[in-house]
Amino acid sequence: MGFAPTFYFVLKTMTKHIFDEQIKAIAARVAEENNLELVQAEVVGAKQKPIVRIYIDKTGGVTHDDCTSVSRQIEAVLDADDFIPLAYVLEVSSPGLERELYSLQDFEKFVGSLAKVKTNAPIDGQKNFTGRITAVENDEIAFADKTRGTIRIPYETVAKANLEIDLEEEFKASEKRKTENE
Repeated sequence: MGFAPTFYFVLKTMTKHIFDEQIKAIAARVAEENNLELVQAEVVGAKQKPIVRIYIDKTGGVTHDDCTSVSRQIEAVLDADDFIPLAYVLEVSSPGLERELYSLQDFEKFVGSLAKVKTNAPIDGQKNFTGRITAVENDEIAFADKTRGTIRIPYETVAKANLEIDLEEEFKASEKRKTENE
């Protein structure tokens, strides 16, 4: 009797993992067909009404039409196969200006950008870092922390990471656009 709940938990966890991977595969295919990058696909929320959240991106940023098109295509696939047999909410959007960094490839893509990184294990007694991603070497992120200087963060210790808006850079870009439009 003691084994049944453990088996059920493992089976349920495996099923959710397989389900999440299938959603990611569908989203990746649709994004690619639309010349977009799939940033992240996740299923969150209550089991009775899950939220399927898809983040897409492209050079120059995604448009409302990109999100609408991807949403309709994913919904068509999910509904045609009755993939999610109960009511669900589908959200398709840009990852935003302060996008989360989900993979080592994201860190590589945004070398030179400001970011916030939280680790699950302290590095020299600190778990929260704010600064600029300077490089990615092997499985380590070289990071110019505002208070500590240059540090190396092993990727496996990253609990959460997000880009930060560089207000100075945004201001310069805004001024440049103004000058070009005059």
